[in-house]
Amino acid sequence: MEALYSVALSVGLRKGEALGLHWKDIDFETGTLSVRTSLQRIGGRLQLVEPKSNRSRRVIFLPDATVEALRRHRARQQQERLLEGPRWHDTGLVFTTKIGTPFDPRNVTRHFKKILTNAGFPQIRFHDLRHTCASLLLVQGVNPRVVMEVLGHSQISLTMDTYSHVIPEVQQDAAELMNALLKEKS
Repeated sequence: MEALYSVALSVGLRKGEALGLHWKDIDFETGTLSVRTSLQRIGGRLQLVEPKSNRSRRVIFLPDATVEALRRHRARQQQERLLEGPRWHDTGLVFTTKIGTPFDPRNVTRHFKKILTNAGFPQIRFHDLRHTCASLLLVQGVNPRVVMEVLGHSQISLTMDTYSHVIPEVQQDAAELMNALLKEKS
């Protein structure tokens, strides 16, 4: 699950987007990930569906640490495939059960909560990894339009309204940077 959590935290994918990733969506050469499908429960069955909007279909650059986590995950999955032999279901999905079937989003939630409990962390939702990603990007000074594109938001106002709690810290950092620049010039 390390790679799943790494993807969710580093690029803010929604749970369904992460669970809908196929290996063909990962370009290890360029270090990018393409969001093309989402795994959703519809009528009691797990189904791959189109992303919720045109903006949700996107190509995202991955941090090197996430690319490496995905490489390790792929190697583990290939071992599982060999061990399972004819029981393996070749779905092409990145995140699967030990026999290659799609992860049930509810099981991902259960596993996530168990990990948090075992680590002594407060209980948060899996979706909060997405919020953490956006907040960390904004605090580091990443342009809000870039954050909007990474998250697949349809409008910049959604990004800014959702993460307005981060803006005062970003504004303070901007003032400090400007102060340093002005002091340097005088």
